[in-house]
Order: sequence, then structure tokens, then C-alpha cells
Amino acid sequence: MDYKAAAELLKKQDRILILTHRRPDGDTIGCAAGLCAALREQGKTACILPNEDATSLFTPYLEGYLAEEDWEPDFVVSVDIAGRSLFTPRGERYLARGIDLGIDHHPSYEGFARESCVDPGRAACGELIYDLIRQWGPVSPAAALPLYVAVATDTGCFMYSNTTPATHRVCADLMAVGIDFQGVNKRHFRTKSLKRLRLESLLVDGMDVHDGGATVIAAISLADMARLEATERDAEDIAAFLGQIEGVRTSVTIRELAPGECKLSVRTDQGLNATRVCALLGGGGHASAAGCTVMGTVAEAKAAILAAIRQVWVEDRDGASAGT
Repeated sequence: MDYKAAAELLKKQDRILILTHRRPDGDTIGCAAGLCAALREQGKTACILPNEDATSLFTPYLEGYLAEEDWEPDFVVSVDIAGRSLFTPRGERYLARGIDLGIDHHPSYEGFARESCVDPGRAACGELIYDLIRQWGPVSPAAALPLYVAVATDTGCFMYSNTTPATHRVCADLMAVGIDFQGVNKRHFRTKSLKRLRLESLLVDGMDVHDGGATVIAAISLADMARLEATERDAEDIAAFLGQIEGVRTSVTIRELAPGECKLSVRTDQGLNATRVCALLGGGGHASAAGCTVMGTVAEAKAAILAAIRQVWVEDRDGASAGT
């Protein structure tokens, strides 16, 4: 269904619970907070399921919206969740009983909900939530600020290739409401802890360079995090860092989450589809930003992702040759 139909569906519901994904980013958190605020303004009882992975960078946006432990909803909505593996441990309970509405912008969305509102053409799920909320009237400051967070963070403060003219129009409308967008931009894009800078230095010092510097792969191990006494907030969105190095077109950031479990984040310029690369390892995402999980050591994860990158390159080359 489109966002207009989703808005009509939500307007008929009450006792609505909103779910965010594992290792939440600004898009899923901002969508949840913005939608929850707007639903309450419509007279609905709405709450957000607590997310055990949320760092202090994002928890302020959730204040006042979190569901009590024993609260039971009548309708469950997921926002910015592309696949079943991305549900939190708490969220898996609701996945098992059935998600009523899934709202997302990932091409790899798995269609797990009874009803789905999905638009892969959106730079952020926050754009979709904005259009949905506008069906009920003007967007309030309480909803506008987290929606700005959603869109700004998923576009790298409007620097990523997913940014469109529509993205700027949405955020112009949100800014016009009177939100503190400068505070959001400073918090998310112009502030780094000393430990974060040390993590970035570690990535540069330890990165593997391929293809004359066009492809780089680097990892942060559990031991690295412990040695630097770094937290998840210090490592927030660190996958965007390696791509800032001059000449890099494909970057892979590996986080060791547990012994034998590595989370890989792939960022690419135009020319290599990150979703196709990660899909070979059971993941997904967007053309220029995708992720996957590899069960194995850091060394095994590096080998697996490099092989996947090579495979997609070969497929693209052979496909281009066949078309000539």
C-alpha cells in the first residue's frame, strides 16, 4: 500500500506499538519517535518498544514514548526494518505473532508484515513517515525534530548519493516548523569523542588496501573496543569513515560483535552495488550502503567480503560484455 493508505489504516487503529531494528540508527529511531508523537496527537495510544541496543546518542529522542514492560498493543508497526533478522530480541516476540504494518524504504524488504508500505525510492524511511503524517495535517515540532534526525542521518547530512530534491523539500518543511536543526547537525555530524578519533585512527592503521587504494577493508575487534574503553556510542556510524579517504570507492568496516560473529558494513560509490555484494553473504540494504553478518573470525570475514566484491565485479563485467 502507499503512504496514503497506510495513514488511513493507522487512523482506524489504537494501542499501537512501534518497533525499531537491531543496532538502531537515526532513521529507525527518528521514524519511531516522529510517528509515535503524531499518533498521540491524533488521540491514539501509541508507544515504542524499548530497544536494548539504543545508545545514548539516540535515547533522548525516545523519552516519554517507551512502552511499559507489561503493556499489550492491539496493532504493531515496524519502521525501517528490512528483514526478519533485524528484529531485536524483544521485537522477535511480535514478529512471531505477526507484524500488522511494515513501513520501510529498503529494496531488500522481506515482506514479513500483513500490510506493507515500502518505497525504495526514498532516501530515508523518515521521508515516507513524513508524507504519511502529513495526511493527518501539519507536522508538529514534536514529530518534526526526530523526522529531521531520520532523514539527515540516513543521508549523511545530505552528502550521500541517495539524497534527492524531494529529500531537501521534506527537510525544508521540517525546518520551517521551527526545530533546532543546527543542534541536531552538531550532535550527529560535528561532534566526536576522543575515543571515536582513536577508533578511526585504528581503522586507518590496520586497513587492508586493494585495487590501488580503491577498495579498503578494516576491522574493529572486541579487544580493540576493550583496550580503548570505547562504547557503542563511540562507534556509532563509523562505517561512513573509511569512504572519506581520497581515492576510496568501496569501503568495508568490520565490527566483531562476539567471538565468531562479525558485522560488516559496505559503502560504495556508483559502480558497485553494495546490496548485491552483501546479499551473497545473506545481507542487504541499499545500492551504496548495505550490511551483512558473517559467522567466523575477522580474517574469515575479510576474505568472505573480498570474494563477494570480486564476484559482483566479475558478474558486472561479464554482463557488460554480453550486452556489447
